[in-house]
Amino acid sequence: MSIEVLKRAPDELELAAKRTKQDLVLSTQDTNLPPRTSDLAAPIMHLTGHAAEVFCCKFGPYGDILASAGFDRQIFLWNVFGECENIACLPGHTGSISQISFTKDGTHLISASTDKSMAMWDLEAGVRVRRFKGHQSFVNSCDVSDSPTMICSGSDDGTVRLWDSRRRHCVKTLNSKYQVTAVCFNEKADSILSGGIDNHIKMWDLKHSEISLEMKGHCDTITCLALSPDGNFVLSNSMDNTVRMWDVRPFAPANRCLKAFVGAQHNFEKNLIRCCWSPQGTKIVAGSSDRMVYVWDTSSRKLLYKLPGHSGSVNDVDCHPKQPILMTASSDKSIYMGELK
Repeated sequence: MSIEVLKRAPDELELAAKRTKQDLVLSTQDTNLPPRTSDLAAPIMHLTGHAAEVFCCKFGPYGDILASAGFDRQIFLWNVFGECENIACLPGHTGSISQISFTKDGTHLISASTDKSMAMWDLEAGVRVRRFKGHQSFVNSCDVSDSPTMICSGSDDGTVRLWDSRRRHCVKTLNSKYQVTAVCFNEKADSILSGGIDNHIKMWDLKHSEISLEMKGHCDTITCLALSPDGNFVLSNSMDNTVRMWDVRPFAPANRCLKAFVGAQHNFEKNLIRCCWSPQGTKIVAGSSDRMVYVWDTSSRKLLYKLPGHSGSVNDVDCHPKQPILMTASSDKSIYMGELK
């Protein structure tokens, strides 16, 4: 595990050694530098250590730790602040890890994998405490509800499944017919939103085990669904190279697609590239196959940032819950954290 450190040439070190303490203090007060907006050790932190592509990353609910996982079948836990040390490595899956999600209290982590299973991990002990088996093919996506902790998953076997974290076996199975590539709970966790290769977003009523709403508009596979902080909207990313915002409130107008954000790309790799909201819902972020990270203003749809740095597809993004920090995970086997204005 390593953090990029800028090394000085020997002559620069010699020059620094000759400066007085007062000179060194004054040199750190460069008025030309932009003001810092976070408690990161540096404005940009580069985390390396994964042996293969990183498919997912997530901040803990309190913002003190982060988790990352991918093709190397291991989950890494990192400190967010200070030197961003790698504090744990959680092996156990026998296939690549497609998505991870923290429980709301931050004590456990849920992971979905191509080994056809999901797992629950105790973060304090650093061990797997439960394995959820039942899917017949790759598990592409997972999400966790508030207490009591319920888990939903979507798989290439064409099903959306509901799990109780206290039990090993599936509580409910919803047949979608087509491969499911993205799932998330609604605000009350009485419905599950799913998307897949049929390009449609479905809302499943868990009480009646049926589709209560179907939203059409995307022209290709949906790779991500993310519920807004207020629970009124859902964000979707698709291989048609659009990120769309949908109104999922009851009794909303028939045309529920409110906005489309363009710029982020998908390519022949067909990775499940994800998107997210800022904690206040004022910004929308998406990864992209062109190695960039796209940040838009939610209300105006204006592209605020197009951030370079990665040398591979940016597969996942997440915003810090308390500070203006953006995290990105890439096929270049690394993770970036950077502060925004």
